[in-house]
Amino acid sequence: MKLDNKKIFETLNPNKVWVPVLIGIGIVFLMFYLDPNVNARTLRGVFDASAWGIALAVLVILFRDAGYVYRIREITGKRLTWIRAIYVIILWEFASAVTPSIVGGTAVAIFILHKEGIKLGKAIAFVMVTAILDNLFFVIGAPIILFFAQGNIFPASRVMEMKLGRSLEVLFWTSYALYALYSLIMALALFYRPRVFKWVLLKIYSIKWLRKWKHSANEYGNQIIEASKELVGKSWNYWLPIIGATIFIWSSRYLMLNALIGAYESLSLNEHIIIFARQVIMWIVMMISPTPGSSGTAEFFFAQFFSEFLVGYTFVTSILWRLLSYYPYLLLGAIFLPRWIKQVFFKKKESNK
Repeated sequence: MKLDNKKIFETLNPNKVWVPVLIGIGIVFLMFYLDPNVNARTLRGVFDASAWGIALAVLVILFRDAGYVYRIREITGKRLTWIRAIYVIILWEFASAVTPSIVGGTAVAIFILHKEGIKLGKAIAFVMVTAILDNLFFVIGAPIILFFAQGNIFPASRVMEMKLGRSLEVLFWTSYALYALYSLIMALALFYRPRVFKWVLLKIYSIKWLRKWKHSANEYGNQIIEASKELVGKSWNYWLPIIGATIFIWSSRYLMLNALIGAYESLSLNEHIIIFARQVIMWIVMMISPTPGSSGTAEFFFAQFFSEFLVGYTFVTSILWRLLSYYPYLLLGAIFLPRWIKQVFFKKKESNK
């Protein structure tokens, strides 16, 4: 795999933080202007939150980040120190925050791990593992949590009904089927028959109107074979910690919003389950957003999914939710990126003199 350094650094550009920030602020101001129920008094409602609830939300998001750092160390066989793992995760989150969700930061993550001294084949394998585990959490976990939500997963919203009708349900289950199929194919390719996967891929891209991408398909097939060599034969002592960390990470990601909503309104156990389940649905909506880090899309759909639990606090909670779960990574990325570049590129050049 050839990493295009120019494109990578176009993504890892601190100046890009302004694009999602401006989009997010623009949508927030638009919602403020168009909603007659939102006013200055509504904004003062931010101070009505329980301090313990806000503290719990912050703690949960810190747990999530700690889970990411722990998982990348375990996946890489502890080749990264704790400090280097923190750098990797911050820059990975930054890349995801400044690119459309459907694109993600996969290529950037491979680049970062490679520059941290991990061989390219291993870096590809490690990033693929994280992607498969994250998808499997959704594929396996979604039906379980949706079962406990007892069918109350799709929000009853006039705006949603007018704009989407029942297409949200269709979108979710179609996306679920595609994620399940993709996860199955990639798992079989990595752990069972990587060479068969490459052969099938080349046959597909031998079709006349796909032939111009055959070279890329061949390269991708080689990457899968190389990544498979790194992963096949790993014991349960390797897999159990990272599977457990994946469950912990995604549970923390969702429970942060439960804590935040709980800071404003008392919730029953069933309501907590419904809020958790609806985040699974909303994740799909955010994943197909064309904006960087789903900026704007997330703020808009938040009200449609969770207003029934928050009544007059929906607007301020949506702002707090993004302030805690999204914008910190833009700021941290802009701070850590120049330091990382100096450490990885310039210090190495100095040491080689």
